[in-house]
Amino acid sequence: MTVYVDADACPVKDEVYRVAGRYALPVKVVANSPMRLPAGPLVEMVVCPGFGAADDWIAGQAGAGDVVATADIPLAARCLAAGARVLDPRGRPFTDTDIGATLATRDLMDELRQGGAITGGPAPMTAKDRSRFLSKLDEMITAVRRAHRV
Repeated sequence: MTVYVDADACPVKDEVYRVAGRYALPVKVVANSPMRLPAGPLVEMVVCPGFGAADDWIAGQAGAGDVVATADIPLAARCLAAGARVLDPRGRPFTDTDIGATLATRDLMDELRQGGAITGGPAPMTAKDRSRFLSKLDEMITAVRRAHRV
């Protein structure tokens, strides 16, 4: 079991380190360029320069028994298809039953932004979002460990 972090714009990396550390799980921090990581043998930096390279690497590695933290909806869909569990930074799990609608909503919002109908982005992260993420990540890891007898 590995926790993969789509790290380029991930606001909850510290929360991932904390929860994964409690379970002694390896964490792969994947980004387009190097970043500072906490010291320790369980956290590893994977640098994949180039547009989409980090997403491609995560999608190629993650599978059943793994957890992926990402806000990238197409990446979430690819990881779900490979059998991984996926959680967004606000603590919302992506599931096989809702990923199609989530992708469609993303595409619609993108079209509206390009057409100028919507000019704002997502709301800033709050303490409540971080707390929800911590709780849901812990729940997700516990469920995976139970399902895979880890």
